[in-house]
Amino acid sequence: MRFGQQLRSSLIKDWYYYYISYDELKKSLKTDFGYTPAQSSGHQPKRKEWTEEDEQQFVNKLEQELDKVFTFQKVKSQEIIRRIKATEKEVNEAIARTEAAKNEERPDGNEPTEEEYMLLEEDLSDVIADVHDLAKFTQLNYTGFQKIIKKHDKMTNWHLKPVFAARLNARPFFKDDYDVTVINLSKLYDQVRTRGNPIKGDASAGGKQQNFVRQTTKYWVHPDNITELKLIILKHLPVLVFNPSKEFEKKDSAITSIYYDNTDTWELYEGRLKKSEGAEAIRLRWYGGMETDTIFIERKTHREDWTGEKSVKARFSIKEKNVNAFLRGDMTTAQLFEKMRREGKKGEKEIDDLEQLAKEVQFRVIDRRLVPVCRSFYNRTAFQLPGDARVRISLDTELTMVREDNMDGRQRTGKNWRRMDIGVDFPFNQLPPEDAERFPYGVLEVKLQTAAGQEPPEWIRELTASHLVEAVPKFSKFIHGCATLFPNRIDLLPFWYPQMDADIRKPVTHKFGIERPGQSTDNSTGMEDDTDDELDDGDEQTLHGDENDDDENVQRLRAARDALEEHEQERRMEHVNGGDPNVLDEEERMAHKPIASIDDDYPLYDSEDEEEELEEAKRAGGWRYRWKLIKNYASIAGDKALSCLTYITPFPKPTQIPSREGKFGLPSADKVQQKRFRAPKGKKIHVPVRVEPKVTFAAERTFLSWLEFSIILGSIAATLLNFGDTVALASALAFTIVAGIALLYSMGLFLWRVDKIKKRRAVNYHDEWGPSVLCFGLVVAVAISFGYRISRGGEGGLKGREVSV
Repeated sequence: MRFGQQLRSSLIKDWYYYYISYDELKKSLKTDFGYTPAQSSGHQPKRKEWTEEDEQQFVNKLEQELDKVFTFQKVKSQEIIRRIKATEKEVNEAIARTEAAKNEERPDGNEPTEEEYMLLEEDLSDVIADVHDLAKFTQLNYTGFQKIIKKHDKMTNWHLKPVFAARLNARPFFKDDYDVTVINLSKLYDQVRTRGNPIKGDASAGGKQQNFVRQTTKYWVHPDNITELKLIILKHLPVLVFNPSKEFEKKDSAITSIYYDNTDTWELYEGRLKKSEGAEAIRLRWYGGMETDTIFIERKTHREDWTGEKSVKARFSIKEKNVNAFLRGDMTTAQLFEKMRREGKKGEKEIDDLEQLAKEVQFRVIDRRLVPVCRSFYNRTAFQLPGDARVRISLDTELTMVREDNMDGRQRTGKNWRRMDIGVDFPFNQLPPEDAERFPYGVLEVKLQTAAGQEPPEWIRELTASHLVEAVPKFSKFIHGCATLFPNRIDLLPFWYPQMDADIRKPVTHKFGIERPGQSTDNSTGMEDDTDDELDDGDEQTLHGDENDDDENVQRLRAARDALEEHEQERRMEHVNGGDPNVLDEEERMAHKPIASIDDDYPLYDSEDEEEELEEAKRAGGWRYRWKLIKNYASIAGDKALSCLTYITPFPKPTQIPSREGKFGLPSADKVQQKRFRAPKGKKIHVPVRVEPKVTFAAERTFLSWLEFSIILGSIAATLLNFGDTVALASALAFTIVAGIALLYSMGLFLWRVDKIKKRRAVNYHDEWGPSVLCFGLVVAVAISFGYRISRGGEGGLKGREVSV
């Protein structure tokens, strides 16, 4: 969809005249088309020169549009603030009357009714819809200005972008921060929803429940959908504020972590990437600005499922002034916890556990020579019922990874535990480009603790399956930061790395979003194509499409969407009512899919080394290029021939695994698609492989079966030697050779499998040819025995010797 179409289909009709006049601005660029005498000769008309007068007229129109959008956005924003304050006053009055009625023994009938609370809830829902509409209005207009400037610079060769950027900053309609608005709306909506009795308690409670299933899934959220996502969640869960008595400031939501690793081995990075048993991550974290005095030293330990243990995150606090001394070993753990023991605010066993953790972390930092390598900064909005950790949702925005090392000769941290030239001043414009990686998306994390057999809330399932999020399981800020900031030192990349160049926005698939009370509206922009609808010499007719056709197209799209939603609902009900409990889960279904190549350790993600070599040979020319081209064509032809032979060979076909409906944004079995990505030259993408002990045991059992079979063949050969004739000797020799080959082959295959299992490589462990070759060898051995017997007329050598005697 072109942006002009996108704008017309997404705008709010009541605000129609306040949007950027994108088509009019685009039409004004058409003045550089003129007709010259060359037209009479039948040639293509030439373009007139874009003059300074044309430029001035275009800039004036652009300024008028900017003033119009800026003024409306400012007025509407102030209107929303006034509405929130007025609604807050009404809510407080209603709650005060409710409290007074509870405290009085004889209520005077002034207690607010249920209908009054419902009206307040509708008012708040209407304000939430206004905030959502204003955010979309801002996003669409900002995109429109960026696109028209890009189009102007490309068509006229007059560079307006640098100059107009300053004018945009002077009228920053796109820089409104909705965090404070979201927090205020969340507080009011929670008070009205609970009828003046909001849930109170410790935010960390609920973590020690028994017999529950913990499920954590991570998602990427496009910046266009972040505000909408926050507004949707706050209608179900309140924003978690740790200090309600303090007025919210932007830095209160800031979280900064410093990750440590050995810059020679990168053992912590590779351990966390490969999810090795016992892999650790050590980081130092603080909340708020750089003036924060309390630093948390954390250690995350990964545990495999087969161990029966859960991954653990443990931490202890330390004063900022003591961090350097502690990490160098100048301060002992006894000195660190001396004050805590003296105050007696915690139990002796808890202090001993913290001290043991501190000892292990200190020893690991000193012994492994761990140094700061990467910093992650983000602003977090958490949604949770206080005192209830069954559903916890966090959204991290403005995520930035920053280098903290001193490897390239630049003293970023020096001998300190962190660099001091930056704080929480996103987007860190003072840093050089190679020192910072500004992540383009928000990161949504959904943590669920549900009782065994209990389904998560319906709105959670709808949210995670909607167009607003993109599921990226096991995403790690530490891994992504190291992979992007140290491209010359790290060769093994995470599996999501190739997705960074893809647009994660998706079309709306079902009615899920912000709706005004009493009506069903869908103002979500969905996926917006960045295709720049360039104007060529003959495309004047594409400037304004037929509005009736546009309306018909929109109606068809909506009808198709509704039909798809109805079909998905029917499938969901079929699964609930009569679903097969033995269908595989998502991870097992992905493991069941055949691996694409038996020669590649990373079958889904290849490096471009071979293509690069072919391109270099092409530039050089000569016989080297011809030889590589012949090899390339021969390889393609061989693959095609093998594929055809495999298809026509009457071998048994594998049984189809029954599909299962997708959950939490992960696709269902019949929608799983594999796309071949290309890793950068000299790099490899790590494909997550789940390895359990039973895999190693299976390899051992297979080897022992081959060994047993080889011993049986050897015993047969030894028995045949006792007959003493020539036929028996030939048969024994044939069986001995087959037994030796089987023994050596099985040993080599077992060692290869064990090595690949230890390295967690996604290779094809299935032995396609070994059993067939073994059977062929046995047929040959038996054929040799029969051949010798037939060649001697069926008589053995023993009878001949008796006659000669």
